[in-house]
Amino acid sequence: MEAARRAAQPARKTFAIGFQTGHEMNWLPRAMHVLRDELKNIEVTVTSDYSPDLAQALARGRLDLAFLRVEPGYDLGYHVVDREPLVVLMPSDHRLTANQAIHPREFVGEIFIGGSNKATVLRAVTEDYLRRSGLEIKLDHGVDNMAMAISLVASTRGLALMPAYAKNLLPWSVVSRPLEGEAPTIELAVGYSKANSSPILKLFLSRLEELVGPNQKH
Repeated sequence: MEAARRAAQPARKTFAIGFQTGHEMNWLPRAMHVLRDELKNIEVTVTSDYSPDLAQALARGRLDLAFLRVEPGYDLGYHVVDREPLVVLMPSDHRLTANQAIHPREFVGEIFIGGSNKATVLRAVTEDYLRRSGLEIKLDHGVDNMAMAISLVASTRGLALMPAYAKNLLPWSVVSRPLEGEAPTIELAVGYSKANSSPILKLFLSRLEELVGPNQKH
């Protein structure tokens, strides 16, 4: 009877998608829309993790597709789907909360929090922005992920430069403000293993315009 049931209802193929933690609410509905015609035939699994770990999962074949940073050191394919500005995180009772936007010179004399050596993409963008702003500021704390950044902002009363999706994750004790002037941006991409021959992956990549809209480059 079990064999007959399996023959009548063959196991659906699994398509594994990963999201950088905090981006699920923005991109999961769009990803499901792209896959709408195949959802009855496949089982979609969703993973939330940090960008370097998602890149490793793609490289090892544990994920078919992920929304992550363009991580160096992995032989992956990438299509950029968004460029989000960096914002300043600070304690909710910090003096700078009175400002509508934060000039980079306000970082001088403050505890400064940014990406660690593991968060290579964020660290590189931050260092380039400070250099272009004419500031010689060293990190007091380097963080691997957003949860660490938020925790350190709250505990040290420092300032952090983080991607704008941080606003989706903030507790009441931490707030964000935009940077004054043209803010640096960090790319979010759809990443995949070049060795992955999944037809569902090929279908997804062929429909990227539906994901990002016709006016956004990828």
